[in-house]
Amino acid sequence: MYLTETHLQVRDMARDFADQVIRPVAEELDREEKFPAGLYDEMAKLGLFGIGVPEALGGPGFDTLTYALVMEELSRGYASVADQCGLLELISTLLVRHGTAVQQGLLGDILAMRTKVAYCITEPEAGTDVSGIRTTAVADGDGWVLNGGKIWIHNAPVADLGFVLARTDKDAGNRGMSIFIVDLHAVGVTRGPKEHKMGQRASQVGGLDFKDVRLGAGALLGAAGRGFHMMMSVLDKGRVGIASLAVGIGQAGLEAAVDYAGQRRQFGKAISEFQGVQWLLADMAKDIEAARLLVQSAAVKIDRGEDATKACSMAKCFAGDMAVARTADAVQVFGGSGYIRGFEVERLYRDAKITQIYEGTQQIQRMIIARELLKKGARV
Repeated sequence: MYLTETHLQVRDMARDFADQVIRPVAEELDREEKFPAGLYDEMAKLGLFGIGVPEALGGPGFDTLTYALVMEELSRGYASVADQCGLLELISTLLVRHGTAVQQGLLGDILAMRTKVAYCITEPEAGTDVSGIRTTAVADGDGWVLNGGKIWIHNAPVADLGFVLARTDKDAGNRGMSIFIVDLHAVGVTRGPKEHKMGQRASQVGGLDFKDVRLGAGALLGAAGRGFHMMMSVLDKGRVGIASLAVGIGQAGLEAAVDYAGQRRQFGKAISEFQGVQWLLADMAKDIEAARLLVQSAAVKIDRGEDATKACSMAKCFAGDMAVARTADAVQVFGGSGYIRGFEVERLYRDAKITQIYEGTQQIQRMIIARELLKKGARV
């Protein structure tokens, strides 16, 4: 089996944490749209943030497959919590790959959740089309001046630092973007109101506006003009993370549906004895397992240093579609109860939808898969 003893130990730790700590409070977090700071403190102590950060930089130094396993288990508990793990994995990966020694020194507080971070890309005219970025950073002496705005940014209402993609050369296209580490408490930074989302409601999302925000030379992450390429370099890992999250949502739905089908009685017998319900459960189980295997295969390709772009897009696309379809089946098994707030499957159905949208829509994933097929052929 390709899962090592270490993989299994970390997975089981994350599973126990999800069952014992996350799931009991998931409904409350969803209802109150609460940022679970105390829960994140516990996760930080267990080393569940920055899973791929090398030990020399204060992380556990685990591989992408371990990250996928942790994301799935945390998402079984509540996808909003797994989202925080995914966000910190992307930020820490950027810092490990491109940060100066001083910038990498931020990792300790970030992974301990003493410093909360936001990954600031999306704008009104730049969602899937990142080339539409209008936020600018203009060189000024030995620093920069930042102007513009971002929307739908994860952690924006609570973050201390923003990793902001801005245009530094308006004539250079994708080669004219850079990433800056911005103090979100600085003069000129304004936060918009917290958005109220359909699902994953404990994830804090909002807007950020920058007006003549002065940045020192040390705010630039990596080289000027390489921001787009740096951002793209972590997308494969990001898609594995979201795909794993989608698998966790689906798995939670299956577990709830199997338990309910064994308890709910109609026409004198448990509904699990009816073939129609059995087939729903069977289809849920096979699709969840197929998605899990796609995700883990993509993670292994990353860890081996192979070209993983197609595999990651396939995993994200399939897992996101699976999560939406199969949580709908879980609602169907519950019948009218599944449509009522307070039943887990109602929340899971809402939580699943965003997995078809963020980290690249399903339409973009299909474009990438087709592009890779036409460029490199159909053989595996």
